[in-house]
Amino acid sequence: MPAPLSRAAAALLLACAALSALAEDSNVRCLRGVHDSLSSSSSPLPWNFANSSAGFICFFTGVSCWNDQENRVFSLSLSSMSLTGQIPSDLRLCSDLQTLDLSSNSISGVLPPAFCDWLPYLVTLDLSSNQLSGPIPAELSNCRFLNTLVLDHNRFTGPIPASLSRLDRLKRLSLSDNQLSGAIPPSLPGSDPSSFANNPSLCGHPLSSCGSSLSRTSLIIIIASGVLGAAVSLLIAFAVWRYYSKQRPSAASPEDGLLWANRLRASQHRLTPVSLFHKPIVKVKFSDLMAASNGFHPNHIVIAGSSRTGTSYKAVLPDGSALSVKRLHGCDLPEKQFRSEMSRLGQLRHPNLVPLLGFCIVEDERLLVYKHMPNGPLSTLLTAGEEHLDWPTRLKLGVGAARGLAWLHHGLQMPYIHQNISSTAILLDEDYEPRLTDIGILRLAKPTEPGDSAYLAPEQATAPMATMKSDVYAFGVVLLELVTGQKPSEITTSFETGDVFKGKNLVDWVTHLSNSGRISDAVDVYIKDKGHEKEIKEFMAIACQCVVARPPERPSMYKVYNSLKAIGDDNEEEDDFDEFPLTFGKDSV
Repeated sequence: MPAPLSRAAAALLLACAALSALAEDSNVRCLRGVHDSLSSSSSPLPWNFANSSAGFICFFTGVSCWNDQENRVFSLSLSSMSLTGQIPSDLRLCSDLQTLDLSSNSISGVLPPAFCDWLPYLVTLDLSSNQLSGPIPAELSNCRFLNTLVLDHNRFTGPIPASLSRLDRLKRLSLSDNQLSGAIPPSLPGSDPSSFANNPSLCGHPLSSCGSSLSRTSLIIIIASGVLGAAVSLLIAFAVWRYYSKQRPSAASPEDGLLWANRLRASQHRLTPVSLFHKPIVKVKFSDLMAASNGFHPNHIVIAGSSRTGTSYKAVLPDGSALSVKRLHGCDLPEKQFRSEMSRLGQLRHPNLVPLLGFCIVEDERLLVYKHMPNGPLSTLLTAGEEHLDWPTRLKLGVGAARGLAWLHHGLQMPYIHQNISSTAILLDEDYEPRLTDIGILRLAKPTEPGDSAYLAPEQATAPMATMKSDVYAFGVVLLELVTGQKPSEITTSFETGDVFKGKNLVDWVTHLSNSGRISDAVDVYIKDKGHEKEIKEFMAIACQCVVARPPERPSMYKVYNSLKAIGDDNEEEDDFDEFPLTFGKDSV
């Protein structure tokens, strides 16, 4: 009996290995199908499939992967490459694809109805300036994550499917220069007439109304009435604004906290419990947070974390423990979905993350309760420019922050993208240990300000979707702040050579110095020529790798963390726990 059991076990292992290889190979087969379907002898795609190393397809022209060492395609951008043929069905093998750009080619045929079944996670789809024909499939509404849908300058016919109105995430829609007909569905995203221009048989808002044309006199009357009505409305709105602006402070002012807190103070909501992720000894209510922050008084505002996502208040409980209570800006999530998101975020626990302790929902207010970080954000420490911020301290801060972000990317079953890395989103605890905050919060709140574009990766200018590689770019800017002591977007310095970089961002400035062979001029004077030149040079090299323009050429956060830790091996004790137990092996990241 033992022999048959052994053979069965071996067969099972072989089957599992075959399934694993099949899954890993699906993206390779996807790109091979795209290559064979869309290339021609006169314009072949420059892809070489002879290589079989891990992640080799990630370096193909137009291909970006979730991870350079893993054949899992994130973006496929093949614009203006003289491609011909029809949309290949092998795209279904790239099921994790989020960006597909085949614009400005000569692709013909129809857009398959099953397209969104193939690529259910698409965020950006650009098929403009091709020769696609036939109807726009109603099944496009199944691509429920679409932010951008560009189908202009094709030969699409028939009506615009009403089902497209269900794409509630759609921010950009372009269907101009086709042969579409009928009425534009109501509530369709993209109210700009240019989105539907040059479709002679298309009508409805925002184009001309469907039905019989109006006489010249009727049209003049309607236009005059509209102008007069708009003028009256503006006058009324201005009068109302003037009245209320005198009666109460601006919503953006610190006194706004007093307004909403006072409104809720006398209501039954003061007894609303705070939902905590770990069972406390004493239950905490909304009234306790009010008392601990003196009614959310402006004097309790903490300059910590990102002001884009909300205002944070320091709250000291009777037992002396300090909390940070963040009031989110404009969170529109329904309560059930918000609670689900909080449950996910509340499970994130790591020594380099600020612990989210709980949350509270009071009417339309959303409050997050964090452990208070007494030493504030890294940006404040860097701005102070104090000499005591020596090189070993800066290295420790960089290693610790990298460890937290690497754990988010590589230590969980599904990678967690921060989306808002900056020196203000890295807080310092009582031991000056760096901890990341605002994890996943940017997509829950409506930012009140655009944020510092210096942290924005170049690819996000055209594809705003955040990725692990855009996190790496932003973290590289933080590393440059640590080593240069400069602000990310306010470089004002000059040298004996006469170079003046006023108003340039930090990455441009460091790149300029590197290209001119003067990279050492970027090092902060407080740490320059103090005996750590070799370590600082290695640190600078890692930072520069993080901020390269092409996402595939940036290292993973796991590599960034290990490279930084290698610099500080003499200064740091060896960790006594496995930091990345899931998803990625240490040799494959």
